Amino acid sequence: MAKVKEPRQGRYPVTFGEVELLRDLDRPYGWVLTSGGVPQSYVDLADPTHLDFEYVQLMGTVIDVLPQGPLDVVHVGGGACTLPRYVAATRPGSRQIVIEPDEGLVQLVRDQLSLKSVPRLKVKITDGRRGVAEIEDGYADLVVLDAFSGATMPVELATAEYLADLARVLRPGGTLLINVADGRGLRFVRRLAATVRRAFRHVLLLAEPGVLRGRRFGNLILVGSARELPEDRLVRGAAGGLTQARCVYGEDLVNFVAGAAPIRDGEPVLAPVPPPEVFG
Repeated sequence: MAKVKEPRQGRYPVTFGEVELLRDLDRPYGWVLTSGGVPQSYVDLADPTHLDFEYVQLMGTVIDVLPQGPLDVVHVGGGACTLPRYVAATRPGSRQIVIEPDEGLVQLVRDQLSLKSVPRLKVKITDGRRGVAEIEDGYADLVVLDAFSGATMPVELATAEYLADLARVLRPGGTLLINVADGRGLRFVRRLAATVRRAFRHVLLLAEPGVLRGRRFGNLILVGSARELPEDRLVRGAAGGLTQARCVYGEDLVNFVAGAAPIRDGEPVLAPVPPPEVFG
């Protein structure tokens, strides 16, 4: 195992506020990045294949069933770059672009969490709309949308117009992977699912059963593609993980959406905010 630089636990000012680095007492090289008391990223500096958060494990499950070999990936939202590290480790030779507006955060992750060690990774300091607009058509095999302000997804990254731009940068048969958070009633994720279904022929949803039933606030993963998705493998992969998540697609997804309207630019839509007890 290569020697890794020891980060320094503590609070750090970044461009948009302050974040905190916390050591994981159960793993010698595990670190948690939080913002406003909300866990944003977990990285194991000695093992980039270790995915600690349940929703990130589900995203890893999706990545694992994509066609074998290196991937060209665009990540909207950086944090500590957990998934870029995972892709670099599990798909050697992959080229990756991370779009992250917080320059101070990017510098912190470079300095404290060994970001420079991730091969073939380029970071663009800009917002998600502008960053994607600057990427050429058909660049990516995979686009990962995992952008949050605190615990809230920016609504401007959930609209039909923006998802059409994400679809533009995907190659034919490429895959879109979205992390979204929602709570009771799941109104926002139903509308976002309707938006993804408008942009992609094949769509499915992954989530832990309690979150999927709207019983508690949590993360859900939407997957979209122009090509048929490996539904059986994703059902098994989701159910076989620690989360024992469900995979919803086909008529079940139509019923889940229940006629919800896609989100459009300029609509007065509010992304859900977690209740105070979620993060203590």
